Amino acid sequence: MAPASSNLSMNQTLEGHNGSVMVVNWNENYRKLTTSDQHGLIIVWMLHKGMWFEEMINNRNKSVVRDMKWTADGQKICIVYEDGAVIVGSVDGNRLWGKELSLTLSLVEWAPDGRLILFCTVQGECHVYDSNGNPVLKMTLYCMEGSVGQANIIGADWYDGLEGYSDPNAPTLAIGLDNGRVQMMRSETDEKAVLIDTSLRATRIKWNTSGTVLAVAGSQVTADMREASMVQFYSAAGVHLRTLRVPGSGINALSWEGGGLRIALAVDSYIYFANIRPDYKWGYFGSTLVYAFNKPDRAEQCVMFWDTETNDRYAKYVKKLLSIRACGEYCVLATKGEEPDQYILILCNAIGSPVDSKYIEVEPMYMTMTQYHVIVASEELIYIWQYRTPVSKLTSVDAEGSSSLRRKEGRERIFHVDDKQVTEENLVGIGDKLRSGSLATNDPACAVCASDKCLLVGRESGIVSRYSLPHLAFEKTYVLRCRPQVMALNCESTRMSIIDINGVLTFFDLVVQGEGSIQGEHLSLERKDTWGMCWSNDNPELFAIMEKTRMYIFRGMEPEEPVLSNGFICEFSDLQIRAVLLDDIMRTPDHPDKDYFIDFETKSLRDTRHILGNVGIQDAYQFIEDNSHPRLWRILAEYALENLNFMIADKAFVRCTDYQGIQFVKQLQLLDDPQKQHAEVAAYFKRFDQAETIYADIDRMDLAIEMRMRLGDWFKVEKLAQGGAGDDALLFLAWNKIGEYYADRQKWHKAVAYFAQAKNTEQLVECFYILEDYVGLEKLIHTLAEGHPILCNIGKKFMSVGLCEQAVAGFLKGADIKAAIDCCVLLNQWDQAVELAERNDFQQIEGVLGKYASYLLEKQKPLQAIELYRKANYHNEASKLLSKLAVEAAATKASPLRVKKLYVLAAVEVERFRAKTLSTDMGPLTADSTHHTKTMAAQTLDGLMTLDAASADGTTGRVNENAWHGAQAYHFWLLAHQQLYDGNFDAARRIALLLSEFEDVFEPIDIYSFQALTCFYSKYYGKCSRAFIKLESMPGIPVEKQESFAELAVSIFTKHPPNDPNMSKSKKNRGLGDNDLGPRGKIAQTRCVASGKELAGENALRCKQCKHSMLSTEMNSRNYCALCHAQLPGNVPYGSRGGGGKLHNMPIYEDSES
Repeated sequence: MAPASSNLSMNQTLEGHNGSVMVVNWNENYRKLTTSDQHGLIIVWMLHKGMWFEEMINNRNKSVVRDMKWTADGQKICIVYEDGAVIVGSVDGNRLWGKELSLTLSLVEWAPDGRLILFCTVQGECHVYDSNGNPVLKMTLYCMEGSVGQANIIGADWYDGLEGYSDPNAPTLAIGLDNGRVQMMRSETDEKAVLIDTSLRATRIKWNTSGTVLAVAGSQVTADMREASMVQFYSAAGVHLRTLRVPGSGINALSWEGGGLRIALAVDSYIYFANIRPDYKWGYFGSTLVYAFNKPDRAEQCVMFWDTETNDRYAKYVKKLLSIRACGEYCVLATKGEEPDQYILILCNAIGSPVDSKYIEVEPMYMTMTQYHVIVASEELIYIWQYRTPVSKLTSVDAEGSSSLRRKEGRERIFHVDDKQVTEENLVGIGDKLRSGSLATNDPACAVCASDKCLLVGRESGIVSRYSLPHLAFEKTYVLRCRPQVMALNCESTRMSIIDINGVLTFFDLVVQGEGSIQGEHLSLERKDTWGMCWSNDNPELFAIMEKTRMYIFRGMEPEEPVLSNGFICEFSDLQIRAVLLDDIMRTPDHPDKDYFIDFETKSLRDTRHILGNVGIQDAYQFIEDNSHPRLWRILAEYALENLNFMIADKAFVRCTDYQGIQFVKQLQLLDDPQKQHAEVAAYFKRFDQAETIYADIDRMDLAIEMRMRLGDWFKVEKLAQGGAGDDALLFLAWNKIGEYYADRQKWHKAVAYFAQAKNTEQLVECFYILEDYVGLEKLIHTLAEGHPILCNIGKKFMSVGLCEQAVAGFLKGADIKAAIDCCVLLNQWDQAVELAERNDFQQIEGVLGKYASYLLEKQKPLQAIELYRKANYHNEASKLLSKLAVEAAATKASPLRVKKLYVLAAVEVERFRAKTLSTDMGPLTADSTHHTKTMAAQTLDGLMTLDAASADGTTGRVNENAWHGAQAYHFWLLAHQQLYDGNFDAARRIALLLSEFEDVFEPIDIYSFQALTCFYSKYYGKCSRAFIKLESMPGIPVEKQESFAELAVSIFTKHPPNDPNMSKSKKNRGLGDNDLGPRGKIAQTRCVASGKELAGENALRCKQCKHSMLSTEMNSRNYCALCHAQLPGNVPYGSRGGGGKLHNMPIYEDSES
């Protein structure tokens, strides 16, 4: 905290009150000021055109206003009077309700959501009412317990939550008593309130705008019996953060500035302003700034990882974040776990990705981090985690169980602050001891700091214990004159800085041997109002401090001129300090700006630049000799190089141990041309355009191209080569490198353009493949020569995306026949695979096909096996499997329609097999017609022999002979049932009688039972009687079944004689009956598959696929076959009526070959 500037943006006296102003309240949302005086007059002020005016006035004229508060949203105000009157009004001046309470009121406070009102009385009681004035409960004040005498309530403040919550379980309601006791609660019914005894005679309490710090104002009697005014600051957990002493006789009021960066104190007739430096959760490592902030809409804290060089930001959300520390290449986040007494340390890299974590039982009240260790301290325990070693990136820990950790090679150590011997036995039962309270100490730890060599633990008594690192062992004890709050070590661990609870900075020399057992000594330097300090990481005498609003840089104990700054120091290295304006970043934490970083240079660095620019190099050399630092020697070396003073440059590089610089000076001395030397120096300082200009002036563009090639700047190389400074080979190289540049950044379209110019086919293949430009990839196949090795790679690319045709083209042109066939097999294109195998005499294809089909059948996937054979044009094998499936389906009484479909599919495959076997490619006629005829005859003979062999197959020979037999059976079975259900009993009978042809497909008992049923309904009792005779005489039928048939027949034929209706005259003339089917097995030629009617002498159509016919009168606008459902290309008559009713020749719509 530091005194703030006294500049005021506005100063206006508001006139309207005639007595002392007693209460003042501010409405943030509507920018209104509400005041009340000793006479009860209330005035609402508003700002209009830069001036404050009275907007509303109210005077009850009965009592004095003791307090008034606006809701968090500014919509309502509650006014309480001393006599118990309560008035609630709206922001526009309307009175909502009023009540007279039998209480002597002193304070009022709204709940954050505006649903509850808290009333405090003069007697020290707190009553909770709802927003309509109905009593809810009387709050228990635990802070009253044990107090002597009457304690008055001096403040009640309920954090409104507008800026979010750092911890969802943190207290938000604070009630303060005049005896210095404070009660902080999570809600009005919280039974585990946080209790604080400030030892002050308190006058006011107030939360900051983020609800993380509570300010308690009051006074305290000092050791010299003088009363001192002060403000004590506490965290939401009740931890004392800092004490601010204020001159004057007492603090009458306090208020936080919006944002919480300043606090205003009313002391006597003065207003004091103090700057507040919040204890942000942040860290800086490498070039990454990590910081945490709250978002009102989220319960977690947002942790932002901001790369200040690339401006990349990575936001992570962390629950119950406690603190952040950073060092080297990592940062560590300390959070509270879900289980009681469980805490988590999360090690993160620069983009916020967790790389390691630890579950611990030590509360991280104090934490520090070095290049190799994370040290966490509670009041009683110290936990050390060696997360990396000098020879390894990270260490690892094996977890064993959920409640304990297996420490590996001493990477984790825990010890008590009172222990002088640190052993592994200290780990046993730590959790139980913590919970039982047996680890309590009379001198708790209050600060820790560490370097790579040692660990220092500060305690409230001022004792500091020193332990060695990395091999943990107690070394010695130091005694301070104060209670440390923040400690830090210089880079050599020889001095320590201490900032105490009052902001006083002191220094302690750790290497001086004191008298007796006392080690070290305090140094004389002491600074007040210090809130930040950082040692240089490369000089033990240099450090920077933040004091009030100034930054001081010290060399030894001597300060330089201060610099105005409010920045938080990130690092001090190479005589340069980097600071960040965290206050500004926290205003818009989602969008930080690089301008918020400020770099300060030390006086020696500024003086060196001044001497080099205005005096001379020899004087600068002497000055740097007196103030030696590697950064200064580098500056001198660079200046000497610019002036080609190689002797001074060489000495300077030696002093700053820059081996590369020494070698560079030697190379420059070998050059004979000063212009070349200047060009090399310009390139050394990364002024490449200047170096290129110098090379152009001396007509050495080859050196400019060589420089650009070393830099990898191929765009410049391309430009120079096109300008005539290089040949075609260089231009092709540049195009290739530029293409690789774009490919590395996944800008594939630009990469394609440059690879095409460079004729780099291999890279073009990769780019086309990633872009999914398969048209361009296919064009490459046609442009490449036969046998080019890239062709097979293109084929593999196409195969990986399932484009079989293009893949095969690539493999074939690449002369890899086996790969082409394997591709067809892999993509399930078996017809193409078989064709390629036959064309190239590849005998293994049948074995592969058979093995795969067997595998599918073993896995109970017959349909996939059938599809495999179909694609490979193995129609005979497909028909066998389909026939087998049909037989199995029929045996399991599956749906007849499904069985019919299977039979139809099997028959279609048989037809295709026949067509393939018997087809002969006539080809064009030639002069050698005799030889052609012999060849065709030989092919036809081979086809007939193959067909005959297939028909002789014992398992499916019958199907191959009459492929449509099963399909006909189930087709007529379904058709007869459909006619029966539709009430067409004659048609059903006619079709049912056809089923006698299919006793090899259906069970005879099913056939004749169905015939008896249809004949009975159509009143053909003669045929019905013959069906019953068949059923009764059928062998193998149980006796009970035969008797039931007989009984049914008797019951039917006792009523109806077994006679059929008279036969039509036309049928008698032809000598046909209903059950006369013509030649046995010739249903395809004699019956209509659409109706079962006879075809004789009728116009009919014949299906090209199944060779079955349908009457034209039964088509009913149908354009497909009733049996196989094949598409009919045209209605061509099967036959026509002629004289005498004879059957004429039957032209069909099939091709002439039929």
